[in-house]
Amino acid sequence: MRIRITHQRITIVLQLILLAEAVFAVIGQRWFTAFLTSMIIAITFFPVLFERRFRIHIPPGLQLAAIGFVFASLFLGEIRDYYTRFWWWDMALHTTSGFLLGILGFLLVHIMNETEKLQMHLKPGFVALFAFMFALGIGALWEVFEFTMDSLFGMNMQKPMLGDPSGLTDTMWDLIVDAIGALIISTLGWHYLKNPDEASFLERWIDAFIERNPRFFRR
Repeated sequence: MRIRITHQRITIVLQLILLAEAVFAVIGQRWFTAFLTSMIIAITFFPVLFERRFRIHIPPGLQLAAIGFVFASLFLGEIRDYYTRFWWWDMALHTTSGFLLGILGFLLVHIMNETEKLQMHLKPGFVALFAFMFALGIGALWEVFEFTMDSLFGMNMQKPMLGDPSGLTDTMWDLIVDAIGALIISTLGWHYLKNPDEASFLERWIDAFIERNPRFFRR
């Protein structure tokens, strides 16, 4: 209970920072910044709305990790220009996205594997492979989105590196670190399925998800 309250307080602090940025942007007539910050604030409420709409309870730690990622990538990265100020910022976030998408992919196939209605009996290796490919696939779609936005609207989402104005090097490094993050999570997920009694942060999140959503899993 105490951990959940701590996560909620951190989330509220991040949302207040975003709200203050949106207000100052409106006062300064920086309309794009105000719009983008407002969109980020709305995104931070997605986990709560998702829970209420689909009755799928997301562990507080996973909620905070997702909100923190959005805050770091869109607010600090785009609005505060951390992508330019820190050369490693983009790589760190893509590695993190590989982690989070790997966890999401693992939970999706784990639910399908455990629910009684589908009668699936997938081996741990396939579950881990699905999580890895899911994360890498979403990462590739994001790179397509960045390329499209840059091409059609003249944005700079790909952040071309010095000596490579095409953005290809940035895209490849993004996919590589996406794959590294996804591989780590997939390996941990495989280890969890093979040794469910051994604890780690991933095992705690998975166990918390199962505990809060018992209707998806076999009795």
